[in-house]
Amino acid sequence: MAKMKKAPKPKAQTPKGFRDYFGAEVTKRTEMLNQIAAVYHRYGFDALETSAVETVEALGKFLPDVDRPNEGVFAWEEDKDWLALRYDMTAPLARVYAQHRNDLPTPYRRYAMGPVWRNEKPGPGRFRQFYQCDADTVGAPSVAADAEICAMLADTLEAVGIDRGDYIIRVNNRKVLNGVMEVAGLSGDDKEAERGIVLRAIDKLDRLGVEGVRALLGEGRKDESGDVTKGAGLNDDQAGVVMGFVAAKDDVLKALANAALSDSDGISIVKGMIASERGPREDKWLKPSMDDTQHWNDQVLMQLTNLVKDSSVGLEGVQELRTISELLGSLGYEADRIIIDPSVVRGLGYYTGPVYEAELTFEVTDEKGRPRNFGSVAGGGRYDDLVKRFTGQEVPATGVSIGVDRLLAALDAKGRLSKAAVGPVVVTVMDKARMADYQTMVAELRNAGIRAEVYLGNPKNFGNQLKYADARQSPIAIIAGGDEFDNPDHEGGVVQIKDLILGAEIAKSATLEEWKGLPSQYEVPRVDLVAKVREILAGQGT
Repeated sequence: MAKMKKAPKPKAQTPKGFRDYFGAEVTKRTEMLNQIAAVYHRYGFDALETSAVETVEALGKFLPDVDRPNEGVFAWEEDKDWLALRYDMTAPLARVYAQHRNDLPTPYRRYAMGPVWRNEKPGPGRFRQFYQCDADTVGAPSVAADAEICAMLADTLEAVGIDRGDYIIRVNNRKVLNGVMEVAGLSGDDKEAERGIVLRAIDKLDRLGVEGVRALLGEGRKDESGDVTKGAGLNDDQAGVVMGFVAAKDDVLKALANAALSDSDGISIVKGMIASERGPREDKWLKPSMDDTQHWNDQVLMQLTNLVKDSSVGLEGVQELRTISELLGSLGYEADRIIIDPSVVRGLGYYTGPVYEAELTFEVTDEKGRPRNFGSVAGGGRYDDLVKRFTGQEVPATGVSIGVDRLLAALDAKGRLSKAAVGPVVVTVMDKARMADYQTMVAELRNAGIRAEVYLGNPKNFGNQLKYADARQSPIAIIAGGDEFDNPDHEGGVVQIKDLILGAEIAKSATLEEWKGLPSQYEVPRVDLVAKVREILAGQGT
């Protein structure tokens, strides 16, 4: 009789495009999210948690990666319905508001935090599951709501540790982009596919550069791997209109620079410009100083007006940007924090008005050792038609989403995250028969608000217990055996308290002179356990 083959062992590996988060990472993320939530709460936003699963119909088809299977989502069929993991927090909000609108205030202000999933091609720093942190206002038609979101985003970045001057929030308007499309002859339902390709091409300006965008406006482009991306198929005149929009920001910079050179007093906008590399482009994109907010925004708005002067929707978008600029200026949010920037597009297809991105402008080194700006960590905009899909009536809405992992990486790069998480106090086990006594010690420490645990591995090798404490990054180890429990000089016995942080410093020091008189282990009466642990922790600053 033939032997039955054993079933192969499953591979212990994370699926491609996903990752695991361990204790210190989760702790740091939680701390940052609490700081963000405090700002959102201060602005009057309430928390909302929605289901991770939505119907595909409710989610809609708004992802930019439309050539992927299932439109970029993880979907499956169940009882003749297609379900999918949410790809962002905004589409579920539209469903929630439509479903519960009679019970919710208008406007409805909510924030949400949690994981989202996208069935997209993974790459360096690009995962299929990632965290988002959103804040949205539903039911407010005024662009004052957009201005408020931008102001709150600036306050949020500063609250978590991004200094003013290390970030810029850039604001544009999809109506201006629609005006450009109209001038280029790309309006109408029959041009929807071409418009989508054009928007995605412009959104990739930072990564692909001017030539890459121009190729996508035409027949398409081939990347380094040989993959071909289909282009919009525009003729030279149409592509010229779009490229004029793409060059609008550079044209403004050149105009301001020329004005500064001819101004006898000098315009501080040139003196205050901060250079930053943007992807593969060879030129510099610059940011104006705080002193020239109105000068910068006026020039940008004038440039955009000239581009879309033959489009009513485009001119409406320019006016909305002007209003946002004036509102933010009146609140003290100048161009050192928030600017009008025509290069902002946003890839999602549901935006209908103002769009914005938060970019971190400090320099880091990429995987190839090249200096570059850190880049975008948040984005959002107005989506007045998203709830309408459910209700048939237009419901204005606007909001922003923060990429949690990106922002955490930025704080780490700036050295703004807390140091390695401190582990629990570890009570070692010298006598298994006294486990109740060890558990009592732990209970006392926990009741005093001190993180603590009993070693629950094999206690046979005491050295392994201390290695475990080191692996847990424990600040203190508690040691008690028969001699300690039965100490005749103290009723209740004594305990040994080992300062593991000081002990580590002594162990790595070339000389012990500076540590003389600083013992790393103390014997104290059992009744003084909690008090002595508190004293040591206070001295460690932990």
